[in-house]
This record gives sequence, structure tokens and C-alpha cells, in this order.
Amino acid sequence: MPKYNIKHITRYNYPQPVIDSANQVMLFPIQDKWQEVSRHELSITHQPQVETFVDYFGNRIGVFSVVKAHDELTILSEIDVITHPVILPQETLSPEAQWNELNNVSAEYPYMDFVLQESIDSQEEIISMAAGIRRNNDTPLALVQQLSTYVYENFEYKKGITNVETKVDEIWKLRAGVCQDFAHVLLVMLRSMGIPARYVSGYICPKDQELRGEGATHAWVDAYIPLYGWLGLDPTNNCIVSDRHVRLAVGRHFSDCTPVKGTYKGSSEHSLEVSVSINNAGEKPLIVAETPVFSYKVENPAQVNNSYRRHLEMQQQQQ
Repeated sequence: MPKYNIKHITRYNYPQPVIDSANQVMLFPIQDKWQEVSRHELSITHQPQVETFVDYFGNRIGVFSVVKAHDELTILSEIDVITHPVILPQETLSPEAQWNELNNVSAEYPYMDFVLQESIDSQEEIISMAAGIRRNNDTPLALVQQLSTYVYENFEYKKGITNVETKVDEIWKLRAGVCQDFAHVLLVMLRSMGIPARYVSGYICPKDQELRGEGATHAWVDAYIPLYGWLGLDPTNNCIVSDRHVRLAVGRHFSDCTPVKGTYKGSSEHSLEVSVSINNAGEKPLIVAETPVFSYKVENPAQVNNSYRRHLEMQQQQQ
């Protein structure tokens, strides 16, 4: 049973102090028969009180506020987790019986939320492609693996050309992106075939550096298999999710599983850096990579002469 120690740092920097920062974090790892969490510590700048609750999808969520002025906000999540080998489905029903079972559960809670299609321009094209891959005698398990392979083979893994707000239509046209893009495309294809599918956020843990996304935040898809339950598929690496995948949250898409999000009062200009360090030997201390696995910067628009904006920002700073 692999044991991992994961250190995840999210750091915001502001050129001028901001106030009233209200935030939500989804950094609490799932705990079930496949994943044991022996330790989880959350450390945040100014040590605000973190209130937690469980959302509609069963994820544990933390919320906190930093009211006083600050020019930096750091959120550190440290996890010790043990993962267990995934037991693969044993297909005992005929393909027809399995598809009938899917038709029945797709109208029931909690699966109904994971078959709803989003409105996209490429929907008919995606449905046609997925239907063309399906063979008459395919079981749901066989089809989900074929569709995952299609994404892996036909989309280029390329960083920097998409972001968290990139829509499926654009990803479909680009035929490229990163793990969250691969996951979103596979979600649409699976749901178009009547297979409940959900987005999963987490980490993929390093071994021999043969997998894309190792040692960083990662995303993949859970597909519902009749008489088995949720089976993880990683289209970025064309594999079934294993004990090297650590799960944080599940939802319909990325926005249901965003690790950190929030609002504040102050200038929109800021920078964000995310660093992840994963140790699979259980040794401490961990060393965070010198280069962040993700960085993002928002520049202020050229509106220096906007008196209303200056007045608003002054009022915000004084509150």
C-alpha cells in the first residue's frame, strides 16, 4: 500500500494591500476504502478560522476570511495518505443488461446530475464521433476505455494554450490542452452515450516519471459501471486510475472542484503561484519545487484616469 506525503502551496501576491478576502478551499482529501488520510494540516496566512461543511456531492469544503489589509495570502495544505489497489470490475451481466441498468440509474439520484449535458456548439459532432466508436456488443466498461483512449491519442498534451475557463468547444477545435481539458472532453463523450461521468480533482504521484502530470495537481474522470460503481479513467495517461492517484473532490466539472477560489476588495492586479511536492517514501522534510507547477498574473487594465475606479478603491481600502 503506497504512502504519500503531499505538500500543496497556493500563494497570492498583491502589489497593494487588499482587504476582506473571502475564500473557499477544496483541499480536504476524500477518505474511503480506497484512500486513508492519516494526517491533514491546513495553514493559512494570519491564521483565520476555517469553517467546514459537506457539499451536495459529498466533498468537504473549507471557508475563511481575512479582513485586515494584506499584500500576500498563502494557503498550505499538507497531507499524509495511504492508497489501496483498485479492484477492476468483473462483468457478469450481458452488454444489453448493463446498458439497461445504466438507463435506469441515470434517472436517479445521485447519477442524474452526471448525465446532464452542457450546451456546446460541438455537441452533435462529439456525439457522432462517440457513437462511431461504439460497437454493438460493447459493454459500458469497454466503451469508456475506448473513449478515454480516443482522447489520449487524438489530443496533444500541451501546456499554456488553455486555462481553467477554456470551454469544451475551444478544446475540441484545438485538439490540445492539459489534464482538465482531457477530462472535460471525455465527460461530454461519456454523457452523450448515457454513461454517468464526474470530474475528479487530485494528484498523480511520482514513480518513474512515465506519466504526464506527475507530482502536480491533476484531473481525471469517474465513469459509473453497472454493479461496480465509479471507476476512474485518466485520459491524459490512457490508464485506469490506480493507487498512484490521490483524490480531493468530485463534481460535474472543474468549477465544482476548484481547489481554491475567493474574492477580495482591492485592485484586480495580482499574481498566483501554486507549488506541489509529493514524497512517496514517507521521508521528511519535503522540498517544494523551485519552479511553481502553475503561475498566473493579472495586470490592471490601463484605466489610471478612471476617477470612479480610484474613488471606489479608496473607499474599499478605508472600510
